[in-house]
Amino acid sequence: MTVCPIHVDQRPIGTGERVAGDVAAAGSQGPVRGARSERRARESARGARSSLLFIPTKPRAEPAMAYHQGYGGQGSKHRGRGPLVPPAPDPHQLFDDTSAGFPHAQGTPASGIDMGFNTLLADPMANVAVAYGSSIASQSKDIVHKEIHRFMSVNRLKYFFAVDTAYVTKKLALLLFPYAHQNWEVRYSRDTPLTPRQDINAPDLYIPSMAFITYILLAGIALGLQQRFSPEVLGMCASTAFVWVIIEVLALLLSLYLVTVQSDLTPFDLLAYSGYKYVGMILAVLGGLLFGSDGYYVALAWTSCALMYFLARSLRMKLHPSLVPDGMGHPRGGGRGQTYVTLGAAACQPLIVYWLTFHLVR
Repeated sequence: MTVCPIHVDQRPIGTGERVAGDVAAAGSQGPVRGARSERRARESARGARSSLLFIPTKPRAEPAMAYHQGYGGQGSKHRGRGPLVPPAPDPHQLFDDTSAGFPHAQGTPASGIDMGFNTLLADPMANVAVAYGSSIASQSKDIVHKEIHRFMSVNRLKYFFAVDTAYVTKKLALLLFPYAHQNWEVRYSRDTPLTPRQDINAPDLYIPSMAFITYILLAGIALGLQQRFSPEVLGMCASTAFVWVIIEVLALLLSLYLVTVQSDLTPFDLLAYSGYKYVGMILAVLGGLLFGSDGYYVALAWTSCALMYFLARSLRMKLHPSLVPDGMGHPRGGGRGQTYVTLGAAACQPLIVYWLTFHLVR
């Protein structure tokens, strides 16, 4: 509902006569009653004028006018009564407000940007370049996934943990008493090696991982008995043992590459064979804690000899001489490279075991 002012040409009937009569009556009656009557008559006249001046009526049709979007514009309660006058500039304002000169609203891209983007998409050379880049990215992704699955395949990793209690017992006995074992060949089924639970000669990662954890716990006990335990020392002991195994695996891979020896060994196989030394390290630390330094050296000598014999026989079955002939027609490297790698890997075991355990026994 719109409230519009209405101009009235005629005076309401009876209003002036009633007001004049009230004033005359007030004059005839006393000054007090006359004042009250005069005030009452004035209020009545004011109410009559208010009711006549503002009457809610239906809006009339008016000619179209140009409105500003702000005050007095369309949809606003205030209507402009004349041409809009721009506000006077602020004398203290440093820059003029030019935001009203831009035709586009905030967040709406300009037409030039749309035309440039559409032109880029419509260019056939750009489409060819985008398609070529996508194909290269997909090929690189496939190559990366293939290499990751080659070295870190989950199915391949499950193979090294397919063990049972019988296998663990027999493998620990083989690591400590390998001299009576005769057959060191790894058995295959349809060009696939049997799992460790089916073949005692197959390498596994369960015993090395459990032996590593046991070695760390035993090192903490040994340091605690000597009043030298601290989290920093225990962490340094664990990181040193792990780093030495990684260095040994990398050295074996480099040796196999340099002497051109063909083998069926994978990085997981080398990690398993290098991790078997933790069993000897546990026995050496236990001998030192129970029987002092003499027990430590006796256990160290026994486990080192057993580990060397085990690695020499196991790696010999995995390494094969290169079949690529040299300039004289003989196989390149022959059996000497196989022997050097096997003896070098076996000879390093006692040194690493002693380096990682001698500081735990005093």
